[in-house]
Amino acid sequence: MHDLPEDLKRRLHQLGQPHVIACWDALGPEERLALLDQLRALDLELLHRLHQQMDQTFALPAREKIQPAPITRLTTAHARERTLGEDALRRGEVAVLMVAGGQGSRLGFEHPKGMFAIGPVSSHCLFQIHAEKVLALRRRFGKPVPFLIMTSPATHAETVEFFKQHDSFGLPADEIHFFQQGTMPALDHATGQLLFEAPGRLFLGPNGHGGTLTALTDCGLLDRLRGHGIKHIFYFQVDNPLGKIADPLFLGHHLAERAEVSSKIIPKDGPADRLGNLVMVDGRCTMIEYSDLPEDLARETDAEGNLRLRAGSPAIHIFDVAFLERVTRGETRMPYHVAHKKVPHMDATGTLVKPGRENALKFELFIFDVLPFADRWTVVETSRREEFAPLKNATGADSPERVRQAISDLAGDWLSQANMTVPRRADGSVAVPLEISPLYALDADELKAKVNPTLRIEGPTYVV
Repeated sequence: MHDLPEDLKRRLHQLGQPHVIACWDALGPEERLALLDQLRALDLELLHRLHQQMDQTFALPAREKIQPAPITRLTTAHARERTLGEDALRRGEVAVLMVAGGQGSRLGFEHPKGMFAIGPVSSHCLFQIHAEKVLALRRRFGKPVPFLIMTSPATHAETVEFFKQHDSFGLPADEIHFFQQGTMPALDHATGQLLFEAPGRLFLGPNGHGGTLTALTDCGLLDRLRGHGIKHIFYFQVDNPLGKIADPLFLGHHLAERAEVSSKIIPKDGPADRLGNLVMVDGRCTMIEYSDLPEDLARETDAEGNLRLRAGSPAIHIFDVAFLERVTRGETRMPYHVAHKKVPHMDATGTLVKPGRENALKFELFIFDVLPFADRWTVVETSRREEFAPLKNATGADSPERVRQAISDLAGDWLSQANMTVPRRADGSVAVPLEISPLYALDADELKAKVNPTLRIEGPTYVV
């Protein structure tokens, strides 16, 4: 029989959670153990403070403080930077972090989104496309590139099993590190009490994309990486198959500037573009969500007629390990954001309550909240066509049809640079499905050096 420790019982009473104890006697041994594990993982004092601060909302900085972020455009002329990045990869100082905690529900795909088949010719899934890029880096530079895969409670088991079934897509299994995004309980809006989703089981939800970074620390992975000589972590999201994983030029610029954080941006298509805005506030790089930026400020233009705040974030970053250690521990930890939500839950009688309006508080960490902590940072421009085609919706924008076309267009651009004739429509888009295996070429230069000059592209083509 598992007893509730006296110190935990005392803290629950002191912090307004006595109802947790009320159900204890009715629980079986396994239920008691599960609830005890949940309670031990909670920071009850933090939850108490968050409830007390629930009315503190996001405050937009004064308008005069919001300035455009200085942007660097990297070209082939930045040879020194590319060499620095390649040398770091050859020394084995770089790990790759893929955020893969979401399911493909909006795609009508009730599995981890990374399992969705997106290759326009190969039908490879997102997981395979990304894993083969990591494998190609490993082969090119001759050193392991640890592949960190953040899952969630909803996707973890299926993701791990999927990689096992596919022999880790050629990567050494001991170089893949799965870890779960953190969770946070929901609190009753009025009382601050913990909510139950079932008898003896607290309602827990994902703690936001910023929880990726705190989870690295909490599970001990960040310390292990540092112990193996990893100094830099390249961060990206699973739903973007175009991303240049651990791009040596981007990495080398990060190193040349001695940055703690580096971020890529893409020019916004217009003021209503649903991308976060990378800006400067009080001399610090920060992010303002598109939904928080006033419309008139979003529409402001500069002397050339371009959007004044045009730096949209595709969620591609490089973080130094030493910086992550600082912002995920102690007083500099990221702040929680409060959201008012409708949360079904069990009441004290064991009855399921389905609220008609917001009844609960959920808490999330946002990854961009770490940006202002950086004393040294860089912002590098890329383009949608080169590096950003997120898979989010079943139809329309960011749909499988659009993403497959984006993959084909990028492959077509590389082949054109290699003096291949590529069938195109009047608007310049590629007219047939095209795809280039990452194991064949990671970039246009590698493709040009290897591709058979007699290749003729007359229909769907997979260069492998």
